[in-house]
Amino acid sequence: MKAVSWILSLAVLTAAGAAQAQMSADVKFAPGNYGTMLSGTITGNEYFDYKLGAKSDQEMFVELSVSGTNGDGTVYLNILPPGSEGEAIYIGSMDEDRSATIQLPENGEYTIRVYLMGNDRDAGKTVGYNVDLSIQ
Repeated sequence: MKAVSWILSLAVLTAAGAAQAQMSADVKFAPGNYGTMLSGTITGNEYFDYKLGAKSDQEMFVELSVSGTNGDGTVYLNILPPGSEGEAIYIGSMDEDRSATIQLPENGEYTIRVYLMGNDRDAGKTVGYNVDLSIQ
């Protein structure tokens, strides 16, 4: 019985840890502006989702830069279309420039997901980042 209790406790702690790893924020542009700068930090397995509404055929520009790190600075971003459960229309780890201009395929809420990979993720390193974002 103690083993079952211990396993259940471990499962609850693991689920709680996974739920805390994901963060999100809604992006709003200041009146008259078509862009903004987003900044933050992520550690290890965390990822940060920035959500914003856009229309089909608008052009989204994103550029990611590292503002500080205690690791290698292996931070990336993906762009997820409306309704996505993780499928991306842009995968930043496949682009050395860490920037993209994307013609948006549909109306709805897009997600810009900032995340770590490699040793920084596995070793629980922290990376500060800036995302230059605009939609026209």
